[in-house]
Amino acid sequence: MTDNRNTILAVILSGLVLIAWQYFYNVPAMEKQRAQQQAQAELQKGTPQPTASATPGAAPQAGSTTPTTAPGANQPAQPVVSRDAAIAASPRVKIDTPRLAGSISLKGGRIDDLALVQYRETVDPKSPAIILYSPSGTAEPYYAEFGWVAATGVTAKMPDSQTVWQQDGSGSLTPTTPVKLKWDNGDGLTFRRTISVDDHYLFTIKDEVSNVGNAPVTLYPFALISRHGTPQVSGYYILHEGLIGYLDGLQEYAYKKIDEAKKVDFKATNGWLGMTDKYWASALLPDTNAQLQASFSSTLANNIRGYQTDYLLDPVTVAIGGTATANARLFAGAKEAGVVGVFPFAGLGGYNKELGLNHFDLLIDWGWFYFITKPMFLGLDFFYRFFGNFGISILLVTVIVKLLFFPLANKSYASMAKMKSIQPQLQALKERYPDDKVKQQQEMMEIYRKEKINPVAGCLPVVIQIPVFFSLYKVLFVTIEMRHAPFYGWIKDLSAPDPTNLFTLFGLIPFDPTTIPVFGHYLALGIWPIIMGITMWFQMKLNPTPPDPTQQIIFNWMPLIFTFMLAGFPAGLVIYWAWNNTLSVLQQSFIMRRNGVKVELFDNLKATFARKAT
Repeated sequence: MTDNRNTILAVILSGLVLIAWQYFYNVPAMEKQRAQQQAQAELQKGTPQPTASATPGAAPQAGSTTPTTAPGANQPAQPVVSRDAAIAASPRVKIDTPRLAGSISLKGGRIDDLALVQYRETVDPKSPAIILYSPSGTAEPYYAEFGWVAATGVTAKMPDSQTVWQQDGSGSLTPTTPVKLKWDNGDGLTFRRTISVDDHYLFTIKDEVSNVGNAPVTLYPFALISRHGTPQVSGYYILHEGLIGYLDGLQEYAYKKIDEAKKVDFKATNGWLGMTDKYWASALLPDTNAQLQASFSSTLANNIRGYQTDYLLDPVTVAIGGTATANARLFAGAKEAGVVGVFPFAGLGGYNKELGLNHFDLLIDWGWFYFITKPMFLGLDFFYRFFGNFGISILLVTVIVKLLFFPLANKSYASMAKMKSIQPQLQALKERYPDDKVKQQQEMMEIYRKEKINPVAGCLPVVIQIPVFFSLYKVLFVTIEMRHAPFYGWIKDLSAPDPTNLFTLFGLIPFDPTTIPVFGHYLALGIWPIIMGITMWFQMKLNPTPPDPTQQIIFNWMPLIFTFMLAGFPAGLVIYWAWNNTLSVLQQSFIMRRNGVKVELFDNLKATFARKAT
């Protein structure tokens, strides 16, 4: 039974890692390659141009991606221009904050030029800043728009994507100096807009319309976020990238899913909606008491997909001589836990608490096991505030997890120690009843009962480690705090794989073996995966050599298989696994000595090398 248990445990553990590797690494890599090819093909076809039309009683499709003809019509595409050229083509007001740089287009009044100055494309601090928003006409248009929609029967002209606003006064938009815009439609309606920004990523937009005409007008306030072209996504199934919102519950639509649905409508109160990438997001945050008519949509123009999230508020009637006001908010930036609002009790309340939002912390994809991933992040962030290094945080959190589960692991290792102490008795049973397996099992169970041994207790350390492993993987993968977080030495980014490679002699050979077709991704074997494999090998050698040849093969090859399988995982996860193996060896050795069982690690290592020498 012991032999069977060890074999089953080894097979299950190997299978879990093989499945995880396929799920988290191989399939996403293929999906990512497919997405890149699709994005390149789409960009070669051009970009759809927005229209100014709007359906009464619905949010305008853009000034965004609504085509002037039927979807899919083969209309000539406008040429794609550079981002700098598109920005220079319209008058603008500069945005200048500690975290954001860009401009507001006076043509259309859009926020369509935004860069995150504290985040760079690579670990090199001199690399370009992350671009979030880009104007229409570029390769990847992405912007936010606000305004009014006229009710049925209202013929007055509304501001649209072609409207050129005038700035009241001068100067840039900063956290201390809001920007005021104005436009007169010439028919008695004057539109004013005040845009403010804080020192993080929150824009506040106040729209006013004054009526000096000869009749009341009924208008609907709206806000939208529009994106042209299917964005390139990471392609990992554990991460949502696409349209998102909390509208009577969390709503998540991947780009492919909304392509199939075309349009999805919602009615909700205290909601928010937008689009999310792995680390960045753009979200509309209306007043928490506002009644929303919201929608997610996907349209097709000039063979280019366009995506939009928008909402429409209840209509307001502007009397003659009266004024109506509409307020809107826009989050556009990095999904920082402290800014979004993850743990109010830990000082990470952020916008979620300050604005009274409804589960805005779900903008970060914590997954189904958020009750594990959130505390894991909280622990890592806590130690980071003391030591300034997330790698040290991972090591300390691993120790704490070991301490928390020490009583359970202690029982497990104690049971394993007892199992080793009765090995001579079990071997004697096999010799006494060589052809009677039933009798062997009966006698084994009697020995287990007499010695008070649980034969499956040895599985508990593995069972405990699996949820911790995946929660740490999730935290490393989705939180921006881990992005470009360095450790020591050659690890400059804990969220990326170890950059060294055994097959290039750690940089001496100027060749990237991972580019080799079919099996190239197996050849990304860095220093930390090798260290992890060695620690796992030590852990295996701590146990006596299994008598069954099949078990011997499995246990001998398992560390090598794990080494290659985990080589493509984030370096922080591999460091965790290596450190956890080391702690497990120390813990198991201590418990074995305390139970009077000989620690056979060095004897087994000697025997291994002795056999090789022979």
